[in-house]
Amino acid sequence: MARNPIQFQKGLSLSEFQKRYGCEAQCEEALRMWRWPNGFVCPKCGSRNHAIVGKRRLHHCRDCRRQTSLKAGTIFAKTLLPLTKWFQAMFLITQSKNSISRLELSRQLGVKYDSAWLMRHKLNAVMRADEESRKFDGRVEMDDAMMGGEVSELDGGKRGRGGPNKVPSVVTSDEGRPQRIAFMPVARHDRYEIERVAKVHLAPSARVVWDGLAYFRAVTKAGCTHHPIIAVRAPQQPEKIPAFR
Repeated sequence: MARNPIQFQKGLSLSEFQKRYGCEAQCEEALRMWRWPNGFVCPKCGSRNHAIVGKRRLHHCRDCRRQTSLKAGTIFAKTLLPLTKWFQAMFLITQSKNSISRLELSRQLGVKYDSAWLMRHKLNAVMRADEESRKFDGRVEMDDAMMGGEVSELDGGKRGRGGPNKVPSVVTSDEGRPQRIAFMPVARHDRYEIERVAKVHLAPSARVVWDGLAYFRAVTKAGCTHHPIIAVRAPQQPEKIPAFR
């Protein structure tokens, strides 16, 4: 069996991480480059004319005299933990295939559980916000689905859309590498909800492929193009449809 190129893609090893972010000065420099890649810009007046002052090494604007710390306005603001701990937390969270618990994170970092909980909470919020800001583009596949349900079919639960506590959802995936898949809860399966989902989560240049359900045509309201693939109308073998190969 051929190797999956996604699983074997090059990552950041622990030794390389330590080489890049092993001390506080390296972490501060990395944060400075992320915040101000072209040099410091005063958040109040936009001036670049500044000096570094005091033990806290604040950025003092010579024009409006505002002082700004490197961590101000970031998830690191007012933290008592060094940046090295935060960077180690980011590494452990993002490199763990099956996630990492708050308790294990506190053990690995050598911090209290409450500190690990807060770090994980803040980092999760940032990753979620970044992910929600990214829109699906290119070839995007969409389908309807019902998620949840307390009782399984084997235990006498009702199968299909009418099952108790099942939530209507829209499944969306793209052709990116790595491929992204999202389950988006909706109030109901109709064109109004599809239009809402498309405007929030799809780029206008997206080419939407779906199974022919009429209400998915509402993606055009968001500027997307659509291409239905109706398998039941194809010659008996679905594998002959190019999209299914």
